[in-house]
Amino acid sequence: MTADDDPRRDAAFRCTLASLERGEDLVGTASTGRAFLLVEHEGPWGVDAFCDARMPTGDDTSRDGLEQACADARVRPLLVRRPRGSAAPRSEGVRVFAAWADAHRPWMETAVLPSWAAVAALDVPALGQGRSLGLEPTDEPVVLVCTHGRHDVCCAEQGRPVAAALAASHPNLTWESSHVGGDRYAPTVVALPTGAYHGRVSPESAPGVVDRLREGRLTLSNLRGRSGLRTGVQAAEHALRTHLEEDRVDALRVLRWEPAPQGPGGVAHLAHASGSWAVTVIADRRDPAPLTCRAGRPSAAWRWGTALTPLT
Repeated sequence: MTADDDPRRDAAFRCTLASLERGEDLVGTASTGRAFLLVEHEGPWGVDAFCDARMPTGDDTSRDGLEQACADARVRPLLVRRPRGSAAPRSEGVRVFAAWADAHRPWMETAVLPSWAAVAALDVPALGQGRSLGLEPTDEPVVLVCTHGRHDVCCAEQGRPVAAALAASHPNLTWESSHVGGDRYAPTVVALPTGAYHGRVSPESAPGVVDRLREGRLTLSNLRGRSGLRTGVQAAEHALRTHLEEDRVDALRVLRWEPAPQGPGGVAHLAHASGSWAVTVIADRRDPAPLTCRAGRPSAAWRWGTALTPLT
């Protein structure tokens, strides 16, 4: 791509519209990872939310130490804030959520801490290994809507109306979030601790998506995947869910994954109450294209083909 082809030169370019025009599927596109640390910060957020966020005097040192600790422990740090006009009560301090988005044994805990220094003192390596930080366990889900416009304008333009709709329908559950991955699938709604990523959620459909999440159900038409599963298994799980018309989060169990010799494809062995299945996942590349509004060069995204074989 030449400089003249760079989409950043066109202020009208939007990666979400381009993705729809290319016919990109949502399946198997959730960011992967099980450990999340959410830290309340009203903003403003920069391009790199943690690195560029405006901090009170002295808190930047704690922020930088926390970011490095999360990187070392493979914990995903996210900044969160209540949507503008939300009726949810404000925190008297810094609200944090520690979530372990394991596909089969997810959990989450929370606390309001007095300062960023207290946040930075958390045992982040323990969270990275799936161990409790000693905070208060919570059974209520956290619903994140990515509105990180400085990272990608589509997240703000598409995400804020969804965040406003959910702030009206589910105020205590809803938070705006920094970058969660997959800007071109905005608006993205992430539920923790299940790690369920839903994309292209409209303001009209969002309350129903969250209602189903609270019931332990997924909205398959918008499901990108669950972050506790590698992308190939996300694709396999979605294919089997669609075949069985099964939307219960805990209805499938991953028995094992046999990776292909090359690429992210392979064979997923999944268990359901109706029996066991082998789902073959074939991965190939799409034509290169700009995948975000800020993309400096085109990239070739993966797409998935699947074949289901009943085993019992």
